[in-house]
Amino acid sequence: MRKKFVLICILALGFTLCKAEVRLPQIFQSGMVLQRGTIIPVWGTANPHEIITISLNRKIFKTIADTNGHWRVDIPSMKAGGPYELVVRGEASETKLTDVWLGDVWLCSGQSNTETTLERVSPQYPDELNDSNSMVRLFHVPYQTNTHKPSADLRPASWQPLNRENSWRFSAIGYFMGKQLQREKGVAQGIIESAWGGTPIEAWIAADTLALHYPTLYRKTQLYQDDAYVESQQRATNLANQRWREILDASDPGVGLYTKLDYDDSQWDEANQFDLKLKQGYIGSIWLRQHINISKEHAGRPAKLLLGTLYDSDVTYINGTQVGTTGYQYPPRRYEVPEGLLREGDNVITVRFINISGTPYFVKEKPYQLVFGKDDIQPLDQQWKIQAGVEMPPIISQPITLNTQPSTLFNGMISPLAPFAVAGVVWYQGETNADFMEQANEYASMLRLLIANWRQAFQRPQMPFVIVQLANFMEPSEQPQHTGWSVIREAQRVVAKEDEHAALAVTIDLGEKVDIHPLRKKEVASRIAAAFEHLLWKPRTELSTEIISTSVDSGSVVCTLSQSLLNDGALYEFEVAGADGQYVNAEAQGSGSRITIKSPVAHPASVRYAWKNNPQRANVYGKNGLPMSPCQIVLSSTPTTKK
Repeated sequence: MRKKFVLICILALGFTLCKAEVRLPQIFQSGMVLQRGTIIPVWGTANPHEIITISLNRKIFKTIADTNGHWRVDIPSMKAGGPYELVVRGEASETKLTDVWLGDVWLCSGQSNTETTLERVSPQYPDELNDSNSMVRLFHVPYQTNTHKPSADLRPASWQPLNRENSWRFSAIGYFMGKQLQREKGVAQGIIESAWGGTPIEAWIAADTLALHYPTLYRKTQLYQDDAYVESQQRATNLANQRWREILDASDPGVGLYTKLDYDDSQWDEANQFDLKLKQGYIGSIWLRQHINISKEHAGRPAKLLLGTLYDSDVTYINGTQVGTTGYQYPPRRYEVPEGLLREGDNVITVRFINISGTPYFVKEKPYQLVFGKDDIQPLDQQWKIQAGVEMPPIISQPITLNTQPSTLFNGMISPLAPFAVAGVVWYQGETNADFMEQANEYASMLRLLIANWRQAFQRPQMPFVIVQLANFMEPSEQPQHTGWSVIREAQRVVAKEDEHAALAVTIDLGEKVDIHPLRKKEVASRIAAAFEHLLWKPRTELSTEIISTSVDSGSVVCTLSQSLLNDGALYEFEVAGADGQYVNAEAQGSGSRITIKSPVAHPASVRYAWKNNPQRANVYGKNGLPMSPCQIVLSSTPTTKK
């Protein structure tokens, strides 16, 4: 009897295994948005040769899984609407997705400016933080790399309705874009965020594409296809970093002492926070203390400590209690001060800087204050007490960052999405490649490959792309510059101009000199939405004005624009060069749809506009209020081709 029972169990298990559930990719979830007005691919896995039945909006479709268990159905175009059920049935299982809408779906990809969250930009838009709109759905693609091949699926994720809780850590441009387009179009909007900060463009391009056009980059990825090697290197890095921290903390005399409220810091030096007078390249820890007087009215109340942004990492205390810590330079320090921590009279803020490279500093133009309420603010003093902690040697092991290697993010975060139907793609990237002129010079070629690559993967040859141009950043310069930032902006402009199904969102006036992640993301989203309006619905929608022809007349260069200027008068950030390619600042005047540039060279050969890291005086705007793109134009009396 026992043997018979075991045999029955084995047979039952075998029957269960051969009748495995029909599976859908992670992108197919309840609450999702499907793309209206186009074929909707639905795909998944099942048993080989299993019959699959799909129903949506009272329509039924059937297919049969292939010998490997893969199946796909292309649902014909449908109008916007919902909510619907998407039901997928196999021969022994059924998956039912509810609250499914037909509307518009957008894929937002790139690096950290795509990722910049609503929380990060929240001080810029305090009146929009509590919005809810169930007709906007958000899908955040989790981080995933693959050095070997395209991943079969994403890591677990889900579609969420737009509200404060779900939006707080979601892409700010996705949040604002979704709200705007839902309001304007009146249909459901789905926003897919698939981005990773600090990543280069080549990480987002398929390996076979790189192997054909950039074989050296392709072989670079092959270096990291030995999992044992990668694991050992990452383990060594973690151990080295852990040991570095242990020595730092064991050697630092301030640990457990300098944070105390009653610690006597009277013998410490004083320094202005914007001139700490530290040795260049100081590695290790630095301690800062500031005494603040809290009134009886404010004592005991909760508050928020705004500590600007710092380089590089910090641990911050008030009266000996840690109120916040940030591990790298970019995030704004907004630390919650709990009720009861602040006392009447003397209080102490202590900041422990920890630097593994560079020199510690506070970033100017950022807020430094205690905030008790909207109009109840106590500014901090710029003067701090300062004391060295411990100087350290550099960390000896640098991590292997698989997310920066060629093709790894296409494999992990784009390929598993394809061929999901989307209305268009937002590509907001370039800062990482701008740091190296060699990479900047290749950016136009890379961007063309990426666009063609993704259109092929999603099986949409005319899939619209909106390319967000790099914003102004870093210290302004009065003299001409030639940097990777300008070269990449020009690559973005040229690629968008030559592609009938691409458009450029110009952001040269929305940046900040001290922050690579500018806060004005609602304005960026609005320009992206306008670009999609031009590409998909109203082709006569005017975007940024552009130079469509040039001529040289009596020592002046005359540029004709695609639309009239918003304001006539003096225009700035123009440069002219002769045949030698040496650019010189030039005066310019605008009137109507013409710009007249007074040439500082005898025989002008080319003109540049806003060709700097931060051309903060750039003031060419079209009549629609959008800025003209930075550009470099070879002079000719023949009109340039207008898209």
